[in-house]
Amino acid sequence: MSARKRKGSLTNLERALTRLEEALTVPQDAPLAVDGTIQRFEFAIELTWKSLKRVLADEGIETATPKEAIAEAFRARWIDDEALWLSMLRDRNTTSHIYDEQTARQIYGRIGDYAPVMRTAWNALMRREGTG
Repeated sequence: MSARKRKGSLTNLERALTRLEEALTVPQDAPLAVDGTIQRFEFAIELTWKSLKRVLADEGIETATPKEAIAEAFRARWIDDEALWLSMLRDRNTTSHIYDEQTARQIYGRIGDYAPVMRTAWNALMRREGTG
């Protein structure tokens, strides 16, 4: 992937993370707060793993799945807590395929911990690009 496309990809990820962080400032009892935050989380985690995959590919490391991208990024020391990332992926899969109010609220409660971890990964990728 060209440097320009990678930069565009990381810019899109940064926007998604900012939107997620904004959603986390909305009071939980506000209408649509939980659903909106979960949707922004799903979008942000998707862009994050795909960005990891792209940068890994540029370094000659091919991955086909989110789990593979997370494992390789962990091996490369771009992310710190592989288990937490796998938990994020599980939560994304859960919210994408079924909807249960109690489960949604439990996952919503974890997103506040996930957002800074995704931001840290974005920062690492930006440093790799020489722009962070």
